[in-house]
This record gives sequence, structure tokens and C-alpha cells, in this order.
Amino acid sequence: QMQLVESGGGLVQPGGSLRISCLASGESLDLYAVAWFRQAPGKEREGIAYSNRSSADTYADSVNGRFTVIRDNLKNAVYLQMDNLKPEDTAIYTCAAAQSMGRLSDSRTFDYWGQGAQVTVLS
Repeated sequence: QMQLVESGGGLVQPGGSLRISCLASGESLDLYAVAWFRQAPGKEREGIAYSNRSSADTYADSVNGRFTVIRDNLKNAVYLQMDNLKPEDTAIYTCAAAQSMGRLSDSRTFDYWGQGAQVTVLS
């Protein structure tokens, strides 16, 4: 059984950067596809970044070119590096892991979830 614990997030000015960490325990994260989802107030959960077991990444158009998924297999962790943040990026960000491929369009394809981290970009 895998557990995912997130840390990081916080408040930032527009144009700033933040990094959220997702530390796994119980199993090796490099055997899983990983993804980042976010949910803004009053909106549905949105899949924004995905990394398969070969570290091939896919990003939603809304974050492509600004966000990066970084894996650290030695630390059994995955990070979401967020640059050039915008007020519309304000949301709760959650990491997820899938034993099979997983799909950003369907959160039900992910087996394990972190607790979420708040990111607020001031406007």
C-alpha cells in the first residue's frame, strides 16, 4: 500500500515560482505513473501534468511550458515545479499514482492520492 504526502505550496505573486513535493512511502514510485491534479474553488478537478514510468511527460494546455514534473527516484518523490504563476493557477494541487497507465482525463484511473496542497497566486 502506497502513501503519498505532499508539502510545499503557499502564497506567491504573479510571475513567481513554487515547487510542491510529493513523497511516497510503502512502494517505489518509479513503478507507477504519476500525475498532478488541481481543483479551484467552484470548479471541477482538472488533470494538469502526467509522467509515465519512462518519465515521458504530458501537460494540459493551461500549464504547458510553465509547469514541470520532476521525478527523484532516490528520494522516492515527485515534484511539480511551477513557474510564471498566474492568478488562475490558484487551486488545491494533489499528486496521484497509477499502477497502470492512468489518464489525466479520468481521475478514477489513479490508485493513490496525496492530501493536497494549497497554492494561491495573488491578483
